[in-house]
Parts: sequence; structure tokens; C-alpha cells
Amino acid sequence: MLQKSFTPKRTICKVTFTIPIEWAEKKVHLVGDFNEWDLKADKLEKKKDTWEITMRLKPETKYRFKYLIDGEKWQNDNSADDYVPNEFGTEDSVVEVGK
Repeated sequence: MLQKSFTPKRTICKVTFTIPIEWAEKKVHLVGDFNEWDLKADKLEKKKDTWEITMRLKPETKYRFKYLIDGEKWQNDNSADDYVPNEFGTEDSVVEVGK
């Protein structure tokens, strides 16, 4: 699930990425354009019934992303704004940050 909220001057959009707790046993990393697809840069925090992370993203930008589950499985976001093909023959999730 994606939740978006802008700072008062709309220079940054806080986007919270959330997935169900059942998707992973040990760890989840958010990997995408915003962190140059770094496999360890942005780790989701385990909450009561979800994994989540809030990112500060630039408005008027589209970002491709995926979740890396337990270091071995790639997963798209069920509530992504779009899905686009990638060079691996699968799709990437897309989050579109508006104005």
C-alpha cells in the first residue's frame, strides 16, 4: 500500500510503502530508482501487522521499485500506480509522485 503526503511547501513528498507482515519472515528492502537499486539501502521496519518505510521523494517524478523479500525474492507492490516491463522479463512497480 502506498500513502503520499506533501510537505507544506510541496518540495518533498513523504511516501509510505507498506506490505503485509506475511510476505516476509526476516527482512524486506525497498529497492528502486530513488536509491539506485541498492539492495541494502532502505530496509523496511517490522510493525505489528506490516512491514513499512517512509521515503522522502521529489514531486512530479515517477520511480520504478520492487521489494526484496528475505534477500532472495522480488515482489511488486499490489497498490502501485503502474507497472512497467523491465530488462529481466518481469515488471517493476511504479510510484508516481504528483505536484
